[in-house]
This record gives sequence, C-alpha cells and structure tokens, in this order.
Amino acid sequence: MSDLPEGFRRSSRSEHTSAGVAEGRFTISGSEFIGHARPAGTVDAAEAFVGSIRAEYDDATHNVPAYRVRADPLRAWASDDDEPSGSAGKPALNVLDGQELENVAVVVTRYFGGTELGVGGLVSAYSRAVKEAVDDAGVREVRPHERVAIEVEYDDSGTVRSILESEGVEFEACYEERVAFVVRVPTAELAALRDRVGSATSGRATVETSE
Repeated sequence: MSDLPEGFRRSSRSEHTSAGVAEGRFTISGSEFIGHARPAGTVDAAEAFVGSIRAEYDDATHNVPAYRVRADPLRAWASDDDEPSGSAGKPALNVLDGQELENVAVVVTRYFGGTELGVGGLVSAYSRAVKEAVDDAGVREVRPHERVAIEVEYDDSGTVRSILESEGVEFEACYEERVAFVVRVPTAELAALRDRVGSATSGRATVETSE
C-alpha cells in the first residue's frame, strides 16, 4: 500500500483554501483586470486550471498565474507573464501567502487599455484582482486528516464500502485477490471508523495509518 494517491496525504494541521470557483473584475485607466480563483489539491490540478484560463482568454494581453499547493513540501509558484519583473506574479502570490491559503490557484487576466500603470500601479491592480476573487470564492478550513489503508477479503468488501459511503469520507478501492481501500478520514473521526469497520467485519479487516 505504498503507492497511495497524492490527494490522500496525511495532514497534521488545519489548512485554509478557496471554498469554490470565483472571479472579480474591474477597470483601471482603461485596462480590464479579471481575477480567477479555484481550489487545487495538486500541482497538476493547479496547472490545468492555469491552462484552461489561458485558453479561454487567449486574446488577453496577459494571464498572470499563481498557486500554493501543499505537495510535501509546499509548492508556491507564480509568473509575471511578460509584465515587468515583480509587478504581477509576486503580488498575486503574496495575497495567497498573506492569507495563508493552500491548495488554491489564481490567474489574473488583463486586457491592456492603452495607459501604462507603472510598477506600483500594476502591483496594486494584480493584488486587488486576486483578493477580490478569493473574497468572492470564500475561504474554508480543511481539518487535519489521516491516510488510512483498509484491506479485507472480497466477502467483506461490500460491508466496508457501505460504511465508508455512509461516513462520507473520500476513498479509492482496488479489487484484487483482497480488496484494498485507501481512505482519507478526519483525524478526530479515525478511532470511530476503525471501531466500526472492525465490529462490522468481526475483526477480519486490517486498518493501518500511513505516513
């Protein structure tokens, strides 16, 4: 059970991330800025979001991306996308860092309006676009969780699957000679889940946490 999905990493502390997909838009000196934000649990998901915005707004002057993903260790990345160095990507990332947001990606789309804003004006505009998008999406807390491997004989797999579905936890199942479930469960609920699975299978299931 060593090759476990990236989204099932163990977390020992609460995290804060974007609660949904949102955008904020405004115009400064003729330039339109559109901030886009969404949750992204992996680097691949963050980069896919960036790619989708760039494709949708391929006629824009700039599409400035930034993301912070808890990828063991934290992966923080941004690009100025041909804006003056330090005027766009870094301010966008600073907003996420300042709010201690993780597993979130943002892109700020700019349509140039003909008036130069200067580095200071760009820093202010890109920061504002990210903040408005994040504020519109809202912030949610992700509770500490454990990554758990449950293995059972096939005859018990239906029972265990029903328990996991009724608990509303995230899981993946692999059906081979024995059935293996990889489960992401809030730390505070682990003991109760372990007891319930053990009782329902008369102790036949093995339940192990993974680092």
